[in-house]
Amino acid sequence: MFLPICLLTLLIFFGSHAKAAKSPVISLPYGTFQGFSTGNLTKFLGVPFGHAARFETPKPPIVLHGIQNATEFGPACPQQTLTPPIPGFIPSSYPIISEDVSLTLDVFMPLAKSSKSKLPVFVWIYGGKSSAKYCGKSNSYHIPPGGFESGNSRDIDVSPLLQRSIDVNEPIIVVALNYRVTAFGFLAGKEVGSAGVSNLGTRDQIYGLEWVQQHISAFGGDPDRVVIGGQSAGAISTSLLLLSNKQNSNTLFRGAFMESGSALKSPFLGEGQSDYDNLVAGTNCTDSPDTLDCLRRAPFEALMAAINKTPDFFSYRSLSLVWHPRIDGDVVAEDPLVSISRGQYAKIPIMTGICDDEGTMCIPSTLRIICSQFFLTYFRHSYLPASSQEEIARVGILYPDDATQGSPFDTGTANQLTPEFKRIAAFGGDYGIIGPRRFLLEHASATQDTWSWGTSTDLALQFQLNNTSFGTYHGFDFPIWFRLDNASQTVGVDALINFVNTLDPNRPAAFSTIEPTIFWPKWNMPSAAGNSSLLTFSDPAVVNITAEDFRVDAIRFLNEVLLAEVMGEFK
Repeated sequence: MFLPICLLTLLIFFGSHAKAAKSPVISLPYGTFQGFSTGNLTKFLGVPFGHAARFETPKPPIVLHGIQNATEFGPACPQQTLTPPIPGFIPSSYPIISEDVSLTLDVFMPLAKSSKSKLPVFVWIYGGKSSAKYCGKSNSYHIPPGGFESGNSRDIDVSPLLQRSIDVNEPIIVVALNYRVTAFGFLAGKEVGSAGVSNLGTRDQIYGLEWVQQHISAFGGDPDRVVIGGQSAGAISTSLLLLSNKQNSNTLFRGAFMESGSALKSPFLGEGQSDYDNLVAGTNCTDSPDTLDCLRRAPFEALMAAINKTPDFFSYRSLSLVWHPRIDGDVVAEDPLVSISRGQYAKIPIMTGICDDEGTMCIPSTLRIICSQFFLTYFRHSYLPASSQEEIARVGILYPDDATQGSPFDTGTANQLTPEFKRIAAFGGDYGIIGPRRFLLEHASATQDTWSWGTSTDLALQFQLNNTSFGTYHGFDFPIWFRLDNASQTVGVDALINFVNTLDPNRPAAFSTIEPTIFWPKWNMPSAAGNSSLLTFSDPAVVNITAEDFRVDAIRFLNEVLLAEVMGEFK
């Protein structure tokens, strides 16, 4: 009896170790990481790409001994507590929050790829928690707040995109990287500039892209075939990385995908001094001879409490953010509008698009604004402080106090949550997202390949809130690119896979089985309806080509006013 038991024990022992040996392992110069495989996908989660002390620039990863577990997402960076935009808002949360070990990334790849595979790489920069919910009596909807105040690499499920790339014989690798948000990533003020620790969140992104250049080949990726992309704050980050700067960030990739976000007018680093001073006061650092050093040593709970007292994306200030990239002469060399107008950006193919009703996310900023005069005062104070009374009056004309011309667009007098809601939503969407994107396209389309998309949807399919609708709100189009709810609705996913492989959403890779069902013209190619073309997604499952001919005068005016302001033409 003893011998069979011994044999059985040995079989179990060696069998279990043989199974464990099949777990994928990658060795990098600073450590060895064991991931896991599921189906025909392999994942390495929570891989450190650097480390950084509080309010310090990122540095190389710490050398790790032994095989490291890479089967769980890394901790999220500290997140700002968001103001509930509407009653019942339930923000998402993460299992672990840490400022000590938050510079990690996740690698998703096809099963059994080696360092010789040379697959194209898509690097994703998150924008915000796309799973924040409103739970009403009959439904729920998703709001991706982001705003450089929240988010984590786990926010995106890339499995459907990756699986589709394998199924159509255009396999790709996806890397989702973390970066510091809120004050931890975007502290400003003269002390920050003097210490050279400005725009740390953007520096984290650059550091992650440099890691991709150095190490992605070990996972089977090709560092010469990297495309970056993001949504919301991630899209704004992507467009900032396109611009010329002293960090040469625009040399680290060959294509860019931007979903609902583009570089917009930015303040100087010194304009964040009052917010810096508020943190200093809130952490009892006022009397310190070195307030930045004091902030570095302040108890985490005290610093977090001070940060949470600052206005956030869902506060009355809305798009006028406290914590976000600023002009520092280094990472952001000059105002993005100036860089774009001068052609100081990477001349590479780009895809960028919008939802029709981007501005309906500006819910709280509408609650106190009950008449036209409040509307004009609010936007002059918050967004156009250098403009004249005549310019502000022009804003009032171009964005009239008429619900039928507001956002959600094309809904008549419906959906007017507050007296000025649809008007504010129309202006906010154009100011913060739609206008900057058009400004970039108008310049980049003359120097490189550009494609753009839009979304419109049947009202019956929109999420409802007390018989009102937020339309095709910010983040509404996320499933077009990353989910496959219906096997026949693959136009967006296939276009993105093509773009990562060939830098052309219309052109599949050599051995692809994708058969494009619609030709997507470049943005500056005339369509049947006008001089610029959008790939327009409609419900149910309708995709066609339309002209970008909406609010031409209004958006041109906003862009001209903002560019003139940053060029110093206002007195």
